[in-house]
Amino acid sequence: MTKQGVSRRQMIGGSAAVMGAMSGAPKALGETSPQAPAPGALEGKTILITGTASGFGRLGAEHYARLGARVFATMRNLPRPEAEELVQLASDEDLSIEVVEIDVMSDESVAAGVATVLERTGGTLDVLINNAGIGLGGPMEVQDMEATKLLFETNVFGPHRMARAVLPAMRAAGKGQIFQVSSQLGRVIVPGLGHYSPTKFALEALSEGMAYELAAHGIEVTIIQPGGYPTKIWEKSTARAAALKARTPQELLDAYPEMTAGMGEPSSGGGSTDPMDIPRAIAEIIAMPRGTRPLRRPVHPGNKPQETINEVSRETQLAMLGGSPWAPAVKDVLD
Repeated sequence: MTKQGVSRRQMIGGSAAVMGAMSGAPKALGETSPQAPAPGALEGKTILITGTASGFGRLGAEHYARLGARVFATMRNLPRPEAEELVQLASDEDLSIEVVEIDVMSDESVAAGVATVLERTGGTLDVLINNAGIGLGGPMEVQDMEATKLLFETNVFGPHRMARAVLPAMRAAGKGQIFQVSSQLGRVIVPGLGHYSPTKFALEALSEGMAYELAAHGIEVTIIQPGGYPTKIWEKSTARAAALKARTPQELLDAYPEMTAGMGEPSSGGGSTDPMDIPRAIAEIIAMPRGTRPLRRPVHPGNKPQETINEVSRETQLAMLGGSPWAPAVKDVLD
């Protein structure tokens, strides 16, 4: 028993309940899902998305193209069936979707892929959507450096590489929009989920700092905070957790029995929510007038526990920097 009289098993059970509430909670009374703009609302926009092999990225590539955008759908390890399927769909529906190879963990791949996109657009890009991301559960102590580096390379360094690659073109144009796909868990923490929250917390800070710094260049940053959705991230996370468990000494696994017993076992995370909520929210924000787009957008039909933290953070930033030389940029981003 802990000092508060709660067992470790009860603590883990509580964590599971929290995750269930975050991923499968019913829609709040009167709450509506993100609404997509009218057909053609994204006409003329050029959009680059990372991680389009599945999940939010794949759905988004189709959705933005159907709204009239020219979409550069990126993924790694080409050729692959997912790329061929997307190319075929674009041909069948006469959509402007071009597949470009980018591995966000590689400086060389990011530089080459972005250069290809800019060559095809004549040097301009309206929107970058940093969607590529991974999960890998298990206690913090069990997360070896291989697992730790993999998560930070993908979820933090990857978006930073991509932003640095596209920003010169956006600065030259004096406009642009960067979306960072974070998570509810970039603001709140559930035990036993490894470095997922630390990477998303880092992405949140990186993105907000960048938003202040880019305001003078006319470039906007929006952080998307999804709750749980049934995408392949759960399946892929399970496989990574199984590999991590297999290389972890048994005595370390035994130190956290409740958290490690299920590592590598199939998960039905995400509940029955609709993953299209994310592309709809992003498309809605892209279609908004410049200067009105939000810094953060929580997206989920159920509970959004990060909303209170978002508001407290906003008030704190304004109080801290509202009288500083940064005040115009901070107020531009937060007001």
